Amino acid sequence: MGPSQRRLEPARTALLVIDMQRDFLDPGGYAAQAGLDISRLREPITSIRALLVAARHERVNVVHTREGHLPDLSDCPPAKLERSRAAGAPIGSQGPLGRLLLRGEYGHDFIDELQPWPGELVVDKPGYSAFEHTDLQAWLEERSIETLILTGVTTEVCVSSTLRTAVDRGYRCITVRDACASSYADLHAAMLATIGVEGGIFGQVMDSAAVVAALA
Repeated sequence: MGPSQRRLEPARTALLVIDMQRDFLDPGGYAAQAGLDISRLREPITSIRALLVAARHERVNVVHTREGHLPDLSDCPPAKLERSRAAGAPIGSQGPLGRLLLRGEYGHDFIDELQPWPGELVVDKPGYSAFEHTDLQAWLEERSIETLILTGVTTEVCVSSTLRTAVDRGYRCITVRDACASSYADLHAAMLATIGVEGGIFGQVMDSAAVVAALA
C-alpha cells in the first residue's frame, strides 16, 4: 500500500462536511442570488453521501458545518456584509429561502440529501474557517482526533480556510477531490494543486473511492 492508501484509524479520524446548505446549493439561496453556478456546487453530493455511509459504518467521527449569522447580524463583520452587498446577495436580506445566511432560516439548514444523523456534531460558524469562533478545536481534542477528511463547498473559500487552519494546528488533512466543489473549475483545480506542493504542504488530495477503501 502506498502512503495515500494507508488505512485510516476511525477513532482518530473526523469527516468534515463543510457548508452543504440550501443557501449554497438550492435555487434562491445565497449562492444563486450572488450569481454562482449551483449546478457545479451540487456535483459532490453523491461522493459525500458515499463517504458518510462509509464513515458511519466504521464509526468515524462526523462533523457538519454551517456558515451563517445571528438574526441581528451582530456577529457579521461590516467588511463581510459589504462584500455580500457587492456580490448582489446582502447577508440578512430576504430571499426565496428566507433571509440569506441567517441561522434558523430554511436556507441556512443542510440540504435534504445530507442531513446529519443524531449524535453527529453540527458546527455553526460565522466565518469561513470551521475553527474560528467555534468549539470545533475543543471537540476534536476531546476525542484525540489526528486526521481530518475535508469535503464540501467551496473549495477555494470555506474548505481552503478550514484546511489551512487545520494544518497550522497540526492535523493531518485529506481533501477529497470529487467531494469538494467550486463554481469556478479553474479555482477548484488551482486549490487542489496548491495542496500538493512542497511534498504536500497542506496534506493529501484523494478521490472518494480511495478514502472509502482506506476506511474499510
